[in-house]
Amino acid sequence: MDNITNKTFDEERALYGAENVVVKDCIFDGPADGESAFKEGRQVTVERCFFNLRYPFWHDIGLVIKNSEMTELCRAALWYSEGIEIVESKLHGIKALRECKDVKMEGCDILSPEFGWFVRGMEMKDCSVHSEYFMMRSDHLTCKDVHMSGKYSFQYIEDSVFENCTFDTKDAFWHAKNVIVKDSVVKGEYLAWYSENITFENCKIIGTQPLCYCKELRLINCEMVDTDLSFERSEVEAVLKAPIVSIKNPLTGHIYVPAVGEIIRDIEEAKGEIIIQNKIACA
Repeated sequence: MDNITNKTFDEERALYGAENVVVKDCIFDGPADGESAFKEGRQVTVERCFFNLRYPFWHDIGLVIKNSEMTELCRAALWYSEGIEIVESKLHGIKALRECKDVKMEGCDILSPEFGWFVRGMEMKDCSVHSEYFMMRSDHLTCKDVHMSGKYSFQYIEDSVFENCTFDTKDAFWHAKNVIVKDSVVKGEYLAWYSENITFENCKIIGTQPLCYCKELRLINCEMVDTDLSFERSEVEAVLKAPIVSIKNPLTGHIYVPAVGEIIRDIEEAKGEIIIQNKIACA
């Protein structure tokens, strides 16, 4: 493989179409303000590089990025690429990852609104994220030890698994399908409305009006904190290990709970059972 070391590039398409190349300790910045440094690359490895210019990795196949930094001026950094590994790197530009597939990320710091739209297959481990509309309309995501904050995350995602994560996020998992969340903390208002076949196992769920209008909703050994007006018009099977503030109009299923502050039934079709300490509260 060719090696490029200790260079500075600022021209347009500086390494366009690069193949089988290792780029180390290079800077992509300067007065020429050029875009698309690595567009249409194949089998490119980048280590300890600094990116301060737009659109560096578009239409690349076989891309490794290690110990590198993409600043807030490095917008839309990775689009339409596949076979990507990003390790111990900073991604701080808006829309940093979109329309990509087969992505692995570990130990990364992500500060990027609208990150990860339309991604097909991503493994994320030990990452810190601040983003709005994070991972929208993506599928086959596997996240472990991810700490995320920001509004409107994981909307319209499908076929995904989250384990040992912490999410501080409003309107998360709306319209999500076929999702498992395990051993995690999910904090934020209006969790997972309109979702289908979503399971929370050994999770702590915090915030008002969660889990409404859901189909095939399951909660296994979960704790719900400050969750009023929960489960409205949902099809739900839930086993809760702590008291809940209020439950409103579950359509079908069973909710097992030690105690509930208020049960609201004001529509005829709300037939879900609420079982409190082995007593059926409502048929």
